[in-house]
Amino acid sequence: MGTRGVRADREPAERLPIARVCVDMPLAHLDRPFDYLIAAADDEAAQPGVRVKVRFAGQLVSGFLLGRAESSDHDGKLAYLEKVVSPERVLDPEIARLARAVADRYAGNLADVLRLAVPPRHARVESQAAPSRTPATPSAPAATAAPASSPSAPPSPASPASPVPVPGSSAEAGGVAGSTAAAEAEAGGVAGRPAAAEARGVAGSTAAAEAEAGGDAPSGRGPAAAGSAPDQAAEIPARGWAGIREPVAGGWDAYPAGPAYLRALTDRRPARAVWSALPGEDWAQRIAEAAAATVRGGRGVVIVVADARDLERTDRALLAVLGEGRHVALNAALGPAERYRRFLAAGRHQVPVVVGTRAAMWAPVPDLGLVVIWDDGDDLHAEPRAPYPHARDVLLTRARLADCAALVAGFARTGEGQLLLETGWAREIAAERMTLRRRSPIISPTGDDPQLARDPGAVTARLPSLAWQAARQALQAGAPVLVQVPRRGYLPSVACAECRTPARCPKCSGPLGLQGARDVPVCHWCARAAAAFRCPACGEQRLRASVIGARRTAEELGRAFAGVPVRTSGRDEVLDTVPAAPALVVATPGAEPVAEGGFGAVLLLDTWALLSRADLRAAEETMRRWLNAAALARSAPDGGRVVVVADGALAPVQALLRWDPGWFAARELAERRDLGFPPAARMASVTGQAAAVSELLSLARLPEETEILGPVPAPEEQERMLLRVSRSRAADLAHALHEAAGVRSARKAALPVRIQVDPADLF
Repeated sequence: MGTRGVRADREPAERLPIARVCVDMPLAHLDRPFDYLIAAADDEAAQPGVRVKVRFAGQLVSGFLLGRAESSDHDGKLAYLEKVVSPERVLDPEIARLARAVADRYAGNLADVLRLAVPPRHARVESQAAPSRTPATPSAPAATAAPASSPSAPPSPASPASPVPVPGSSAEAGGVAGSTAAAEAEAGGVAGRPAAAEARGVAGSTAAAEAEAGGDAPSGRGPAAAGSAPDQAAEIPARGWAGIREPVAGGWDAYPAGPAYLRALTDRRPARAVWSALPGEDWAQRIAEAAAATVRGGRGVVIVVADARDLERTDRALLAVLGEGRHVALNAALGPAERYRRFLAAGRHQVPVVVGTRAAMWAPVPDLGLVVIWDDGDDLHAEPRAPYPHARDVLLTRARLADCAALVAGFARTGEGQLLLETGWAREIAAERMTLRRRSPIISPTGDDPQLARDPGAVTARLPSLAWQAARQALQAGAPVLVQVPRRGYLPSVACAECRTPARCPKCSGPLGLQGARDVPVCHWCARAAAAFRCPACGEQRLRASVIGARRTAEELGRAFAGVPVRTSGRDEVLDTVPAAPALVVATPGAEPVAEGGFGAVLLLDTWALLSRADLRAAEETMRRWLNAAALARSAPDGGRVVVVADGALAPVQALLRWDPGWFAARELAERRDLGFPPAARMASVTGQAAAVSELLSLARLPEETEILGPVPAPEEQERMLLRVSRSRAADLAHALHEAAGVRSARKAALPVRIQVDPADLF
C-alpha cells in the first residue's frame, strides 16, 4: 500500500516531462515510439539512450528511451516510466538513427534491430567504471521534433516538443529514432499511447531519391556528419599521435589511388572506395593503416570482418599500428561480461576504433569517420535473425547517414561492390597490371587444350599430372602445399558401384555417406546406419564415392606423397598458421591457414562442386573462394603456383588466370541486370504456410510495378513467393510489406510469415 501511495504522489519532471520509448515488443503493428511521463525523481537519470521499464498492456516490459519532449499529442492520461534500469546511455543517437533506417530498409521492427545493436546488460560490468560522457541536460534542447502525442493538459502552440540531445550529436534524440506506423495503435489496456506524427524521423526518411545501402549514388554528400560536436571530436586527437605508426612502403603506395585515399581520411573527407587487394597482400595491415589515418584526423572507425580468425589477425595489426588503448575487438566468444565491457568502452567513447565480427557493425564510436568491411561476399556477414540485415548494407547506410568514408575490401568483388563503382557512389582502388603480374603466382588450368594433349586423363582425373607436379616441386623446394576441397568429411555422398544410383536411406530416403574407410554408410538426415544396404535398382551391395571429402583427400595424398606430413583444416579443427616447411594442408573453403612466407603451391580440386551449385551467386562465390585461397600462394618470382582443376574456357577460370575480379564482377552484374536479379533490382521473399502468404500479399499495397514470382516449395511444407521491383521502388516495397505484417499482427494471425528483403538465397 505504501508503494502505491508513493506512485500516486509522483510528479512529472519540470522540463521535458514526456519520454518517447521504444518498447521491446516484436509486433509489427506496435513498431513506433510510445509516450510516457517522467517522474521528477527520475529526471536526471532518464536521458535519451538509457534502458527503461514500462507498463505495456498490463505487463512490465523493457525498452529504450529514445528522446524527451515538452508535450504529447495524446489527450488522455499518460502512465509514468516504471523504472530507469540504468543511467548508462547504451543507445547512441547515431545508432538509433541507423537502426530506424535499417528497420525501414528490411521491412522490420525497430525493436528487433535494437536487440541486435545493443548487447544484453551486465550490471556488474556497468558498475565497475562510471560513464565518461557528460550527462545531457534538459535545459539545452538541440532542435524541435515532430510532436508525438498530446499531454493531459492542452499543449501550447508556441512550445513544440524538444527532445534532449546526447552530447556528441546534433540530431534530436526523439526525432532520430522515432517513427510512426501506418496501422492504428492497439488501445486496450495500454498505458502509454503511441506517437501520432506522420513524419518518420531523420532515420526513417529513406526516400527513393537517395541511394540505399549498396545502391544507387546519392544525390549529394549531405550535411556534416552527426556526432561531430567539438567536445567529443576533440577526444581522439587529445590523446596524441604517439605510438601510431606511419604506413609502410610497398603497402598502400602499391595502388595508384592508395595514398590519396589515406590523405582523404586524415583530412576528414567522406572518401568511399572499393578495394581489390593484391595477391599475398597483408590486408589487415592495410586496414589498420587506414584506421590510423582516420584517427589522425580525429574521427572514429568501425571495422567488420567475417570470422574469428580474421578478427584476431586484424586485432594484432591494429595493436601494432595504433598502439595500446586505441581500439577494442568485439567477439561473441569473449563471453557476456567481457563483450559488454568492450561495448561500453566504445559507447563511452574511450577508444576511437572498434573491430569485430558481424555484430560490430552497430558499435558506437565517437564522430564516425570510416566504416570498413573485409570480404563482403562471405555469407557470415548476413544476419540470421530478423530483420536479416547484411553487414555491408548496414555499414553503407551508416556511412551515408553519418557522411563518412567507407571501404569495401576483399580479394574478390561482389556484384554489390561493382554497383557502387558503376553508380559513382564509390571509387576503385586497384593495382596496375605490372604490379599485379609481379605479385601474382603462376596460375594454370588443367582443362585447356595444351594440357589435355600432354595428359589426356586430366579430364577425369581428380589430381591431374599438372597438379601433382606442382605439389611435388613445391615440396622439394621446402614449401608447404595447400589443397582446397569444397566438401568436408570422408565420403559425403556415395552411390551404387554397379549402376551409379545414389545411395539413399531405406528408412527416410536421406543421402548416405561414409565417415571413414572402415565405417558403414550412415544417413545424413536421420543418422541411422545402413550396414545391409542393397541398391533398390540392381541389388548391388558395393558402393563407390560420388563426392570425396577433405579427410579422404588427405588420406589419398598421404599415400601419393609418402613421408610428407598431411594436415587438415576444417570444421573440426581450423588451423590459423602453418610453418614454412614441406607439408600438405587439405582445407575446406574459408578454413585455409596462412603459411609463413606463403604456400609454394595451391591446388583447387573438385571445382565442379562449386560451379554446379543451383544458386544465383554460385559463380561469384566460387570466384571468391578461389581468389582467397590463391592469394595465400607465393608470388611467381618466388616460385608460387596455383593449379585449378577446371576448363580454362570458363569465365571464373579466366578471371582467376588474369586475376581480374573487377571484370568478372562487371560481367556478373550485367547478367543480373538483364535478368532482373539483385543487386540490379530489389527482391523480397515471403515464406510461410500457403494461407498465411496469400493473406499477407492480399493485404499488402504493393507498388504497381511489383512482379510476383512463385510460389515455390520451401522447407517444412511451406511455400515461398518472390516479389521484384526496381531499385527506385525498394522503399515502397519494404513499407508495403511491413504495413501488411502490421495488419496481420493486429489481427493476431496464428500462422507466421517470414519476410526477407534481398535474401542471400533466392532459389
